[in-house]
Amino acid sequence: MTDQENAPEVLPELSASATRLNRAKLEKVPWNHSGKHPGSRFFGGLLNLMFEFGNVAIFRRSENDPLPPVDGGVIYVATHINGLVDPMVIMRIQKKRVISLGRHDLITRPFIGWWSRRFGAQPVLRRAEIEAGVVDAEFAKHINERGMLTAASCLASGHSAVIMPEGKSHQASRLHALRTGSPRAALAAAAIAEERNLPPPVIQTVGLHWKTHYWFRTDSYVEFGEAIEIPSVYSADDRTLLASGTWVEPPREDTINLRQKMFDTLSPLTPDTPDWPTYRGQKLIANMEANKSETPLHKLSEEVHRTREVRVNMGDIEGSQLLNEATEAAEILHQNNLYADAISPSNKLRGMSNKDRLRGILGTLLMIVTSPIAIPANIVLSSVAKYMAERGDEGIDSRTTYFLLAGMFSPLLFWPPLVIISLLLLQGTAVSPSDIIPGLIGIFIIMDLTYIFLRGYDFWNDFSTARRRVKLSRSDDGERLDSLLKSINIQLGALK
Repeated sequence: MTDQENAPEVLPELSASATRLNRAKLEKVPWNHSGKHPGSRFFGGLLNLMFEFGNVAIFRRSENDPLPPVDGGVIYVATHINGLVDPMVIMRIQKKRVISLGRHDLITRPFIGWWSRRFGAQPVLRRAEIEAGVVDAEFAKHINERGMLTAASCLASGHSAVIMPEGKSHQASRLHALRTGSPRAALAAAAIAEERNLPPPVIQTVGLHWKTHYWFRTDSYVEFGEAIEIPSVYSADDRTLLASGTWVEPPREDTINLRQKMFDTLSPLTPDTPDWPTYRGQKLIANMEANKSETPLHKLSEEVHRTREVRVNMGDIEGSQLLNEATEAAEILHQNNLYADAISPSNKLRGMSNKDRLRGILGTLLMIVTSPIAIPANIVLSSVAKYMAERGDEGIDSRTTYFLLAGMFSPLLFWPPLVIISLLLLQGTAVSPSDIIPGLIGIFIIMDLTYIFLRGYDFWNDFSTARRRVKLSRSDDGERLDSLLKSINIQLGALK
């Protein structure tokens, strides 16, 4: 396990959007240091509903641990490899209102920014923007302290916050060095809560897991790890200043200690491997071990915990023949767009079954039947998402971000107009208040047909996956994979 001091500390490469600073909009972002949430409750509820639409659109299966009970505020912290999807999967299962901190341009963009400001999100100007000359240090300090004090005040009042403590999105399989923003906000929140005699907030570590995070219709699992108590480190005078709306920096040593505690607690919830091929190799071993013990892994959550056991047990034999061969086998699968579940319960590459063929037929039929409604209702934003994912400069994590946004906003921007046009064509008259109920029914019909279309896509994708398995089995890589799987299976038997 890498510690905070030795973790990679690489400043993010700025996208074109991150270099565009809008001072006027940043100054106008709603904030509040009294503990009242700066966002609109209506838009917050609407955004949560949109998160549900987006979640169903991009994930085939979603799991999450039960939400840990807590009286005070909660700061949720997680690694950040999947763009806006990361905070979404945490926020959608919240009971408390969420205050968020985000990159400055996500708060000021023409469309996303409008929603972010209504939601109450607070902008952050990072060191990367300062060093690149995008913003001066004094203005960044003003915006960041205002936002952190808003977040701290909300947390002290019992709200929750979702913060990515690395301060950037990246594609590493290990946690990068944490910035000091989240522990500083946490210490300030604890001080304000103490001053106001409110229940203390806690830091809740979160593991975010995916089969393959940038694949469309992959599986997701939100894991809640250990909660971290936030110590009281401010003097009585400084607590009073904080509670009255004046930012006071916490002692540096206490900030560093809390940051290290966060790093140590959060790291085990990440892949925490030297690279992604090693992690895929560990997942393959976990699946093959489970198959050998006749307890196949059917859920992503089961795989995550079994893989973590493999990672712990592999500590003494890292670089062994077993891990090397599993990594090579997993890479052969990955290069053919296959996953560890391509291995059968007998630990051989699956072939094409009659069930796969039936799924292909059923999936095609479902997509054909629902396409006259599902495609017009979703094609515009889906096409834009595909274009932006392939042409944008935000990195590989932008793929799921753009498809998430398409899934969130299509129901709001395109489903109601489609219903109105349909009512006009059917009635031949103007839409009236009496058409509200038929209109709502129409929206539910579009929603159901869209999700049936996606289910059809899943079935068709199962058939396509089976075809890739067959194609692989007939290739030289397939022969090598077969040899590796036999060797791995023998070594796993020897470990029993």
